[in-house]
Amino acid sequence: MKVMIAYPPLPRDKGVALLSQNRQFQYFHNPTYIYPMIPAYAATLLKSRGHEVVWADGIAEGWTPEQFRDHIRREQPDMVAVEVKTPVVKAYWRWIDELKAGWNGHVPLTVLMGDHVTALPEESFENSRVDYVLAGGDFDFGLLNLASHLSGGEALEGGLYYRNSAGAVSNTGPFKAHTLHELPLIDRDLTKWRLYARANGNYKHLPGTYTMVGRDCWWRKDGGCTFCSWTTTFPKFRVRSPESLLDEIGILIERYGVREVFDDTGTFPVGRWLRNFCEGMIERGYNEKIRFGCNMRPGALTQEEYDLMGRAGFRFVLYGLESANYGTLVRINKGQKENDMWESARMAKTAGLEPHATCMVGYPWETREDAARTIDLTKTLFAKGWIDTLQATIVIPYPGTPLFRQCEENGWLKTRDWDRYDMREPVMKTPMADAEILAMTQGLYKSFLTPKFIVRKLLSVRGWDDVRFFWRAGRA
Repeated sequence: MKVMIAYPPLPRDKGVALLSQNRQFQYFHNPTYIYPMIPAYAATLLKSRGHEVVWADGIAEGWTPEQFRDHIRREQPDMVAVEVKTPVVKAYWRWIDELKAGWNGHVPLTVLMGDHVTALPEESFENSRVDYVLAGGDFDFGLLNLASHLSGGEALEGGLYYRNSAGAVSNTGPFKAHTLHELPLIDRDLTKWRLYARANGNYKHLPGTYTMVGRDCWWRKDGGCTFCSWTTTFPKFRVRSPESLLDEIGILIERYGVREVFDDTGTFPVGRWLRNFCEGMIERGYNEKIRFGCNMRPGALTQEEYDLMGRAGFRFVLYGLESANYGTLVRINKGQKENDMWESARMAKTAGLEPHATCMVGYPWETREDAARTIDLTKTLFAKGWIDTLQATIVIPYPGTPLFRQCEENGWLKTRDWDRYDMREPVMKTPMADAEILAMTQGLYKSFLTPKFIVRKLLSVRGWDDVRFFWRAGRA
C-alpha cells in the first residue's frame, strides 16, 4: 500500500504554522520546523513492513497549495495521513473535502490523527468527508495497523474510528499503548530530516535533530498537568532503554554529522536511567562530539545529577515554569514547589548548562498582580544569570484536557471556534483584559533585554556557533 504522511500547507497571514511535534500550537513569523517524531516513526514502521511511503511536509518544504496538489497528483497515494491540532482542524476539514471532490482524478483514503481528534474523534466525521480517525498518541503503530488491515487483512486494534456500512460512526474500542521496544530507529533519509535541522531555536550547533526516547512525561500524579493535551494521548509513561538512545546518537554522529540533539520526551527520564545514559555518553566519547538537550521538571534533580549531565555533553535544559504563583501551580497540577524553579535553574547553571523557561499568562483565576509576579521572577532569574532564554505564551485550554473540562464546567470559554485557539488571543474569560494579557506576554520577553544581560551574553561568546546562535535568537 502506498501511504503519504502529509502536512498540507496552511497559507496564513498569521505566519508559518508550528504544527509538527508541538504540544502547544502557534504561528511563527520567523519559521521554526520541529522534526515530527511520531509521524517519522510511522513512516519507518510502514516501510519496514513493505508499504511504500511518501513523506510530504508541505509546511517545512515551503510549498504552495498548488505545489502540494501537484505532488499528490504525481505520487497517487492510496492513503493520505495528516496530523492535526485544534487551531488547524477546520482548515484540514476543508482540505479533505477538496481532495475528495476529485480534483486529483484519483481519490485516496484520508486519515486524521493527533491530540485534537483523540479528544473529539466523531467531530471530524460530522464536518468533513474523512475516512478514518486514529485516536491516541501511538498513531504510528495505529497507522501501520490500518494500512496492514486494508492491504492484508490484519485484525484492527483499538483506537480507530470509521463510517460503517450504514454511514454511522463506529470505532474499534479504546486505543492501545505499545511498548517502545518494538520501534525501529527512525529512517532519517525517508523522513527528510534536513528539513528540520537548522530553523529551530533549540539548536546552537548545526545541524541538529530530535529524538524521543519516552512517551511522554513521567509526572502522572492525578493525571498530570491539566493544560497538557499529551497527557490524554499518552496516558501511560513508557521509555526505551538508555542503551538504545546511545546507539541512536552514535548513528546520528557518524552517519549524519549531527552536532546537537534535543530529546523531546515530555520529561526526560531521571534516576538510574539518567545516570546510565550520562555514563554511556562519557564512556563512548559522545560527550566530546555532540551537545544534548532535553525537557526537565523543576525540582526533579540534585546538583550531583546536573553536574553529571554537564560532563555528559548536555547543553540545553528546558523547564516548564508556567507561573510564579503557587496557587496556580497547584490548580494546574504542576507538582512543583514555589522555589523549585529557582533552585533547579541555579543548579543547572552551576553545572554549565543553559536553562530555558516556558511561562504562560491568561489563567482564568489570575489577576494582573499574579501575572506580574511571573514577570518579576523571570527578571530575577535573568538578572542572576540562571536562565538563558524564555518562551512566553497565552494558556490555551485544548479539548481533551482537564483544563478544557474545567472551562466547560465553569463557563470560562469565550469561544469554541477552533481557529481562534492559536495563542494569538485569550480564549478563556479572565480578570484581565485581552490587550493586557497580550502585553504581558511581550513583557515576559522584554524582562530579560537588559544591558546587564546583553553584556553577559557578549562575554559568553566562545566561537562562531555562539555568534550565529545569538544572531538567530535576536532575529526571532
